Amino acid sequence: QVQLVESGGGLVQAGGSLRLSCAASGRTFSTYNMGWFRQAPGKERELVAAITRSGGSTYYADSVKGRFTISRGNAKNTVYLQMNSLKPEDTAVYYCAAGGYSSNPGGYDYWGQGTQVTVSS
Repeated sequence: QVQLVESGGGLVQAGGSLRLSCAASGRTFSTYNMGWFRQAPGKERELVAAITRSGGSTYYADSVKGRFTISRGNAKNTVYLQMNSLKPEDTAVYYCAAGGYSSNPGGYDYWGQGTQVTVSS
């Protein structure tokens, strides 16, 4: 069992930055691939970025490539999402998820409660 708690969301102006954190409970964090998803009102949940167990491989959606960076600290049981050059279309609830390395939300076993990111124009 893994519990995930996101933090770091908020309101930011376009062009600004935020860093999201996802703290995981349990001693098995390093055995999970991790992903960050987002869901805007009326839209499907979409994968933003993913990272493998060791951190050796990452994936980014085209819409965030070059602006967002996913990383993890296995010693701290934490995964991060650094978001730069934010745009209004990045506004969404952001979720971290454990277990998969896939764009399909069904491929993940555990989810956090989400953190709201709002980017004003």
